[in-house]
Amino acid sequence: QVLLVESGGGLVQAGGTLRLSCAASRTVFVFNTMGWYRQGPGKQRELVAVIERGGTTNYADSVKGRFTISRDIAKNTMYLRMNSLKPEDTAVYYCNAHDTTTTYWGQGTRVTVSS
Repeated sequence: QVLLVESGGGLVQAGGTLRLSCAASRTVFVFNTMGWYRQGPGKQRELVAVIERGGTTNYADSVKGRFTISRDIAKNTMYLRMNSLKPEDTAVYYCNAHDTTTTYWGQGTRVTVSS
């Protein structure tokens, strides 16, 4: 079983920066992909950013140029650096990982951006 634990959420003013972390209970290199999803108030969960095993990254159009996904294999941790935050970025952010057979989710960390 794999555990994913997010941290780093909080309250920030518009234009501010936060860095989310997702600590995995096993080496992140075993995952085919890892990503960040979010679910805003009254909205469906949506993909924010994904990083593939080889390091390729992709982003939702709404966060391109503002958010950066990365990972530290030695620390078994994935990150999401969020710059120029907007009130519409307010959501619970979830860490996600896929290996060859299973999809794993973290418990979520809340991000609130005030205007």
